[in-house]
Order: sequence, then structure tokens, then C-alpha cells
Amino acid sequence: MRLAHWAVNAPFRPLLLAVLTSSFILPAHAADLVTITRDALNNNAALASARAEFSSVEAGRDVVRGGLLPQVNASGNVVHNRQHESQSTVRTNDSDTVDIPGVGLSDDRYNTASLSLEATQALFNAVTRQEVNQAERQIDQQVYLLAATEQQLLIDVVSAYFDILRAHEVLDARMAQERAIGRQLEQAREQFEVGLIAITEVEEARASFDQSRADRIAAESNLQVAFELLEQLTGRRYAAIDALGDMPIALPSPSNRDYWVEQAIERNPQVLAQRAGIELSRVGVEIARASRLPSVQAFANYQYAESDSDLVNGHDSSSQVGVSASLPIYTGGSTSASIRQGTFLLESSQYDFESQRRTTIQQVRSLYTQVSNNVETVEARQQAIVSNRSALEATRAGYEVGTRNIVDVLNAEQNLYNAIANYAEARYDYVVNLLALRQQAGLLDVAAIEEVNAWLTGDTVNFTLPESGEADAYQRAMDIGAPPTPGA
Repeated sequence: MRLAHWAVNAPFRPLLLAVLTSSFILPAHAADLVTITRDALNNNAALASARAEFSSVEAGRDVVRGGLLPQVNASGNVVHNRQHESQSTVRTNDSDTVDIPGVGLSDDRYNTASLSLEATQALFNAVTRQEVNQAERQIDQQVYLLAATEQQLLIDVVSAYFDILRAHEVLDARMAQERAIGRQLEQAREQFEVGLIAITEVEEARASFDQSRADRIAAESNLQVAFELLEQLTGRRYAAIDALGDMPIALPSPSNRDYWVEQAIERNPQVLAQRAGIELSRVGVEIARASRLPSVQAFANYQYAESDSDLVNGHDSSSQVGVSASLPIYTGGSTSASIRQGTFLLESSQYDFESQRRTTIQQVRSLYTQVSNNVETVEARQQAIVSNRSALEATRAGYEVGTRNIVDVLNAEQNLYNAIANYAEARYDYVVNLLALRQQAGLLDVAAIEEVNAWLTGDTVNFTLPESGEADAYQRAMDIGAPPTPGA
């Protein structure tokens, strides 16, 4: 069943028509998730391109619709003519040829002007009417594709934002680990110098310290890369962003996987775009079939011409009003071939829809399972920190009384900081997967971003900016600039 244009567009109009203001001035305070989302919706180049493409498709409907409206054409010309005739009259007398001078010679210069007006109006044109219908279906599909682009940008921004916070917490853990193992290395050196331990334990501590230093360097690199990815999405550079505080860790609401699957089938913009593609292909078949029908149009024309020639002087005019019709009788089989071609394209679009539907269902089920597992994982990772901290304290006590060696202490410290990093990973996996589930269900919007934004605290994650001149140059390079002027 073909969906009405207004019904297709209604669920996505609020997102499409949202007007968000922003500037390219570097924020003086930390930016939160809503602010960065607003920047992305206004400044992202890929989204700007998708919006322009949507406007282009809308304009295409008016282009096709013009074929059903009156067509008026005018043409005219002004010509200067020169006619010279040098042939003479020849008369034959018996066997002699006699030229009669002056007879048949002419030299005429004159001007002519003409004007033609023609107007036509389609009375019946099944092909053009179906092409207008096709343009409407293209707009329907483009609405969903634009909504999908916007939702993908939202999840990309969320992922980039929390990747920064994730990388920052992991870096904190790696820096604390490096300091702790560094102190352990210094203590081992002192104990070796007084003969309390063997050199092998010093080397063990040194190896652990070198590894912790490498882990810290990698974490610093990950943090910088995460910041730069956010800049690429928004076209802006941020000095600091708000950190994530305590948040509720719960199953998706409602906690029913079938509900999320149903929502995805009904609301996922990629699924709806493929469904609209079926309607678009079906209209393509109708266009091919309509080419067998006659076309009828009314026409009227007027011609005017004048001349100042010596031979013909004055003007003449004529006009016509009538109706014309044309009917294709035989087109070499191209019409039947076009119908077969359109039928196969329709079949292809139906398979594309089924493929997208299956993919979406699988992704929704997987994300629901991941979020459910994340809920348990966060709790387990949090408990692992407590357990590993107790284990480290017990190992250190054993080391002091001689029942444990330094390798045991180093391993316990490594386990503790790994547990801290894993807990951070689990928390951010939960948030990103929860929003990704909403995206696949077609439920990711600014309201969902605002709900997550409420979990942020006043604490900030800072990032060192380059010097002023370099920052200005970088900002200019990241700025996508003003929208292009139409027609320029």
C-alpha cells in the first residue's frame, strides 16, 4: 500500500526542522553532550550534504511537475537580405545567339522580421503524471535517508564523546599504575643495595615499570585521537568536556526484546527507506507501462512576418488553435523491455528491503543482549576492583613478612589497575550500546541525548590546546564555512 506523503514525513519532521544555533568561537568552559550534539547538527559536513541533497530531490518534483503545466515559447528574428542577379536574357535567332543587355539584371537589398508564439497544455500524459508520482516517492525515501544520516551522526557524536571519557579514565589508571610500580622499583633498588633481595627482583620491577610506561603512552595517544575524532564530527575544537558521574545501570525499558524489534521494523529509518524504495520501483514499472498510452495536448500558435523588399512589401500573419494526439504503435520492443527491466528492479528492491529488515532485527537483538550483559558486567567489574584492592593489600603484607615475592606484588598491582580500566570500559560500553539500541529502533533523538546529558557532572576532562596562532589556523582548517550560495 502506498503511504501518503504527509504520513511518511510526520514522524521525522521535528528532527528535520530543528533549528539549532551555534558559533565557531572556542568555548570558555567545558562543553557538555547536548552542546556538542548541537554543534554537530549544525556544522557536520556530511549532514549538510545530506540536507542539500534532500532539498535537491524536493526541487526535482517541481521540475517534473512542470511538464503538466502550460508551456509558452516565443521565437523571432530580424534579417538583412541582399539579392543580386547578374544573369541576362538570351534569345536565339536561327543559329545566332543574341544577348539583350539590361534584361534580367537585379540588385535588391531588404529587411525581414518574423515572430512566432506557441502555447501548449497537456490534457492527458500518463508518463508525466507517473513521473510526478515517482518524484513524490523519491522525496518519501529521502526523508528517511536524511533521518538515518542524522541519527547516525548522533550515535557517532555520543561514541566519540564517551570514547574521550573512556580514554581519560584509562589514562588515569595507567598513570596511577606507573607511579605505583615506579615506587615499587625504587623500593626494590634500595632493598637490593642493602642486600635484602636479589638483582632478579629489581629486574622484574624494572620490566613491570617499562610495561606500565608503555601502557601510559598508549593511553595518552588514545585520548588525543578521541579528541580529534570529535573535532572532525563537529568542526570545532574543545578545551574540555564534562565527565560522566553516577548513572543508573538498568535493563532497557521496557525490558522486552520483542518490543525493541517491533519498534525497529516500524521506525528504523533505514528499513523505512528500503520500504519506500519498493514503492519507488513500483512507480518505475508504471512509467514504463504508461508509455503505451496516448498523449493529448492543446496548442495555439501565432506567426507574424514582414518585409520591405521591392518585390514583396507588407506583412502577413497566421494563427492556429487545436488539439493534437500521439499514440505509439510500435517502438521496436523497447517498451516491453522497459517493463521487464522495471519489474526486475522492483524485485531487487524487495530483496533489499528484506535484507535490511533482517540486518536490523539481528542488530537490535544483539544490542539488547549486549546491554543486558553490560548491566551485569558493570557490577562485576566494580566488585573486581574491591577484590583486587584487597588482594593487593594482602600480597603487600605477605611481601613484608617474606611469604610473597616482588613478582606477586607487581602482578597484584597490575591486576588492580586493569580492573579499574575494565570498569571504565564497561560503564561506557553500557551507555554507548544503550543509545545504539535506541538508534536501531529508530528512537534516538535529541531528547534521548538530553537524558544521558543529565548523567554528566561538573567535573571536566581537559585537553591541552596548541598555542594561540596554531589554534586559530587549526580552527580555520576545521571550519566547513558558510553554506554555498544557491546557483553560484
